[in-house]
Amino acid sequence: MRTFGLSEFIFLLAAVRWTLLLSLVAFCGGIGFGFLIALARVGRFFILRVLAQAYIQVFQGTPVLIQLFIAYYGFAVLFDLRIEAWTAVSLAFTAYSAAFLGEIWRGAIQAIPRQQWESAECISLGYFAQLRYVILPQAFRIAIPPTVGFLVQLVKATSVAAIIGFIELTRAGQLMTNVTFQPMIIYPIVAALYFVICWPLSQFSRLLERRFDATRGITQGL
Repeated sequence: MRTFGLSEFIFLLAAVRWTLLLSLVAFCGGIGFGFLIALARVGRFFILRVLAQAYIQVFQGTPVLIQLFIAYYGFAVLFDLRIEAWTAVSLAFTAYSAAFLGEIWRGAIQAIPRQQWESAECISLGYFAQLRYVILPQAFRIAIPPTVGFLVQLVKATSVAAIIGFIELTRAGQLMTNVTFQPMIIYPIVAALYFVICWPLSQFSRLLERRFDATRGITQGL
């Protein structure tokens, strides 16, 4: 049995980079796909609205752990295609992020008063020009605080990736516990590392909430 020491702490610290990398990949992928989902949700085509809403309901209504199992084991069972843990967690968390970010941005777009649409239409802007030049810049400001807040939740949610053997922070803590049999030392350190990651993001989100008027999408006085 090993004693928890500096080398074990460095192992935990090294695993933080995989937590951060997975969060970044899922967040960036979710931004791209989620933006398309948000546009489909507020668009003029009924079928796209229905499909986007169904996607959101499926991914928000099921545990991310189940989504991860489907991504990791589903391809092997259905298509006889074995994918690596990194690919599975990236796909699963990107799809998960897209559902939540798409709904956040849909709410931000629909929070823009109808008069803004009408004003843009009065100056002969088409639908996509209205979005680009009038609606989306205002919706972007509204969406910033909840988007950053979701990133905090995403970082914590990546801990379930440990269930398929992907070595991020939580999995590293499990491995160290199996070796040292000192869970009351290791898991508080793991929790502290998550806190160090998430607390600045939480504070940043609160700062943005104070600076932006989430009901009107305009900057408040500093």
